[in-house]
Amino acid sequence: MSDHFHPETLIATAGVSADAGHNSVAPPLHLSANYYWNDPCEKPQYDYARSGNPTRAQLEEALASLEGAAKGVITSSGMAAIDLVLNLVDPGDLVIAPHDCYGGTHRLLTARQKRGHFDVAWVNQTDPVALEAAFARKPKLVLIETPSNPLLRITDIGLVVAYAKKCGAITVADNTFLSPVLQRPLDLGCDIVLHSTTKFINGHSDVVGGAVLAKDAALGEELAWWANCTGVTGAPFDSFMTLRGLRTIFPRIERQQATARDVVDALVKDDRVECVFFPGLESHPGHEIAKAQQKGFGSMFSVEFAEGVDVLELLRALNIFTIAESLGGFESLVCVPSAMTHAAMTPEARATAGISDRLVRFSIGLEHSADLTQDIFAALEQASSGEKTVAYFPGRAASKCA
Repeated sequence: MSDHFHPETLIATAGVSADAGHNSVAPPLHLSANYYWNDPCEKPQYDYARSGNPTRAQLEEALASLEGAAKGVITSSGMAAIDLVLNLVDPGDLVIAPHDCYGGTHRLLTARQKRGHFDVAWVNQTDPVALEAAFARKPKLVLIETPSNPLLRITDIGLVVAYAKKCGAITVADNTFLSPVLQRPLDLGCDIVLHSTTKFINGHSDVVGGAVLAKDAALGEELAWWANCTGVTGAPFDSFMTLRGLRTIFPRIERQQATARDVVDALVKDDRVECVFFPGLESHPGHEIAKAQQKGFGSMFSVEFAEGVDVLELLRALNIFTIAESLGGFESLVCVPSAMTHAAMTPEARATAGISDRLVRFSIGLEHSADLTQDIFAALEQASSGEKTVAYFPGRAASKCA
């Protein structure tokens, strides 16, 4: 398939009608753990599934084509993807990381630092002065997360890359919140882009996975070596399901971000909302940078509610939104980061990042925007009145997020 086709076409046709054995239109699922050798001295393309698998390779190639990468590695989870790139640094090396990153990333980096695997500098990457001071320490690897989770701060990727090139640092962008549909960090100068494919790439909340994609083939091969060595590669069935979900990513994201904008526009007008964190708003500090480096503003936003709103009661009163971690699926989700996705961070680290107990993160799915907006405002009314929630969707258990 020619790389000159539009990305929508590349994904719709990835692996289609490529089965020479049985002429199946849909690509088959290869579950074999091992593969036979025609001769003990002639290693085949695939020998053992941890090292390589035809189904996983199709997903790797599809995502590489979307991100403009030379080589991709599919991992068992998004955290496995982040841990994989950490094999590129040694004891004594410095890793620059966002001070407001995903709680699981913060936990992993903190734990590895405590064991002496490397040093970490937590930096507000939206602050040019802080960036310059951090790069003066000559880091080996720089992790970028833009938009950040959960405050959707926007990092100027080009600026970070410029600093990194001066000291030879490897730049790694976590592109989970936008996917290659809305942002291509490798085109902006990054060396590696990674994803939790659990989120928008799969889009159906039924597979956990990750991906690491390298601009340079040699760097990609080094990552593939480490993935095989440590055994973090993704399972064939998970890869099959993720590729299946990936085929609808363009219409899904187009619908989701349009709906998110409708909901945000309604929320910003309410006095019970202290602040809406959404890069699509012109008042957002990173709005202009987001316009320059993104193709859209995505379907994630967070809301800091006023002090008179009981955010836990707000979540309990929602009917359409599901209280759950994760994001990017077909269903709309809601969470309180301080109690859920970022609970692993210390209260001090959350305070430094600006994550308060009144912050609520929304992931918008494929429901109608009017229904989602009505659901939020009905719950907001109840959470502001002091009443306690007694009704839920039939069959849905009362959620406990405290």
